[in-house]
Amino acid sequence: MLSIQRALVLLTTAGAIALPTVARNPAGRLGPDGRPDPKQVYDKSQSEYYLTSDEYSYIRPGLKVTVESVEVPADRRPVVVLSFTDDLGQPLDRAGVITPGAVSFSYILSWYDGDARDYHAYTTRPQTSPITGDTEIQASSDSGGTTEDLGMGRLRYRFKTVLPVGYDGSKTTTLGIYATRDLSEIAGKNYYANVEHDFRPDGGDVTDVWQEISDATCNSCHEQLAFHGGSRREVKLCVLCHNSGSVDPDTGNTVDFKVMIHKIHMGENLPSVEAGTPYQIIGYRQSVHDYSDVVFPQDVRNCTRCHGEDAPQSHVWYDKPSRAACGSCHDDIDWTTADVHPIPQLSDAICARCHTPQGDREFDISIMGAHTIPTKSKQLAGLKSEILDVTGAVPGGTPTVTFKITNGDGSPVDPSSLDRLNILVAGPTADYTKEFSESATGATVSGEAAVYTFTEPLPADAEGTFAFSMDVYRFVTIDNGTDEGLEVREAAFNPIYYAAVTDSMPVPRREVVDLAKCNVCHDVLALHGGQRYNTQECVMCHNPMATDEEVRPEAKNPPQSIHFKWMIHRIHTGEDLTSDFTVYGYRGSVNNYNDVRFPGDRRTCVTCHIPGTYSVPVTPDALPTLTERDYYSPMLPAAAACLSCHSTLDAASHAYVNTAPFGESCGACHGDDREFSVDQVHAH
Repeated sequence: MLSIQRALVLLTTAGAIALPTVARNPAGRLGPDGRPDPKQVYDKSQSEYYLTSDEYSYIRPGLKVTVESVEVPADRRPVVVLSFTDDLGQPLDRAGVITPGAVSFSYILSWYDGDARDYHAYTTRPQTSPITGDTEIQASSDSGGTTEDLGMGRLRYRFKTVLPVGYDGSKTTTLGIYATRDLSEIAGKNYYANVEHDFRPDGGDVTDVWQEISDATCNSCHEQLAFHGGSRREVKLCVLCHNSGSVDPDTGNTVDFKVMIHKIHMGENLPSVEAGTPYQIIGYRQSVHDYSDVVFPQDVRNCTRCHGEDAPQSHVWYDKPSRAACGSCHDDIDWTTADVHPIPQLSDAICARCHTPQGDREFDISIMGAHTIPTKSKQLAGLKSEILDVTGAVPGGTPTVTFKITNGDGSPVDPSSLDRLNILVAGPTADYTKEFSESATGATVSGEAAVYTFTEPLPADAEGTFAFSMDVYRFVTIDNGTDEGLEVREAAFNPIYYAAVTDSMPVPRREVVDLAKCNVCHDVLALHGGQRYNTQECVMCHNPMATDEEVRPEAKNPPQSIHFKWMIHRIHTGEDLTSDFTVYGYRGSVNNYNDVRFPGDRRTCVTCHIPGTYSVPVTPDALPTLTERDYYSPMLPAAAACLSCHSTLDAASHAYVNTAPFGESCGACHGDDREFSVDQVHAH
């Protein structure tokens, strides 16, 4: 890689090319010295933030593309005029000579059928399968057109594709552009830009547009959609090619967006996959993409997770049923027979007659009714739990917990009517080492509250602050349209109460992750059978000393750490781990996480973490983690956090040699103000 500094030296000493400069910027993007300052433009998660003023002025990061005009002349070969700039709005040299990084463009042209909500591409290519010998005409980008530079940062492109005779100029037509600025040898990365420009070839006003899903909704889990080498980053660009007319000739599977995306997110739960047929798409250069082991991190019936209200046409999921959309998840339906669907359907014409948007009850055949998530059923009363007070929490003492269980309307619930009511206690909150629980279904009821006194005392050496929590649930049978009904586990959110044991005042356990961030992807984080929701309860049991030793077969020892930070980092690293990560659980269940696919970029720690909680050095109260299945054990706190993702031998050796008997030296290089700070090495 050509370093930025080396590039600067070569350019300035040669004198052949003047360094480009950033124009005066009224938006406050200059530093105190009046020079371009990347810290005024980027945040700490972006590598550009760490550039010097000279590096920033030379590279001029970013790529923005604007369509100035598009027309279809008499020869029916569309002509586009566009401009392209860096992040500060300054023009770029397409050849990458005057400004670094050559810029390449690809163009797609498709017309939109608003009635069918489907695109049809003018730009296509034949694709022949070396496996089946079949040829399919697939949507693609234009090939063989001509480009004319109109000065710095402007060009005119003339398509090779000729629109068909009699094309409908009144139809909304979308010009899709995906552009790449290649700075891989200078900045270690490329910049990409996507554009979807709607127009009517006849010059009329555009009124019919595709707006079914927003980029923001996808990126809330994926952080940044980046497909086909990273150059395709916007959903609307995807649908210009991924429409009903494009088929993978190798597998016979359609690559229609609504079908393909539903199937990918259903993954291992597709009826066809469960029956033994993998779901695969074979793509560029015969690369095989197998989605049969994808696990959607929440209930797939939560259609609004992707069809969010921020998209003007998000309603299509419930008011526009079709065989393609519905059959993509329910792919065991043969629409020509009555084997699964009670009535053969040879078209989509009457789907909405039965499958209305919403019926008069849950679990009916309306779209919303059929996608009712049982644990969100309105038939449930809404179980709630609250710890009101804890007394007797002293070294060697038996705590007495006063609590309240209610329905959503505030009416009291007798503890004895519940299927589970366990009170958990753990301490100290500085870093948990001791925990136990007892059933409190036999608690004494006093008015609206209930009182339970533990039989097991706190340890005689208990100190600091201890935390108390509750697991509360009941089984409820709700009406799902069947004679027997549906049994649902209705659980209450886990309350946390802190009681000072030797502290003068209760000291809560530090908060490192934000549950709301977990629920962006997980919707409702509900573990251990759907009874544990609160990450502040998770850490009570999943503490530094915790392993799966009690349930792991002796022949499979040594035990695996289930410390929360170790386990969660390893689970989310999944298929990128360099070692096996298998945890034995309840009743000897075997849980392997090496095939987990994290949908975002794990370098963005704030996806899960509260800002400022993932840097080094870590809190001095944090304890070592037992990691008997890894390269060494125990690992001190920072090493355990880092090596849970960076699972290689080299990383472990690096951490080990920088660990002294009395502590870690991580902060010397990776501290906030250091060259290799956690933020900087994770920047991208």
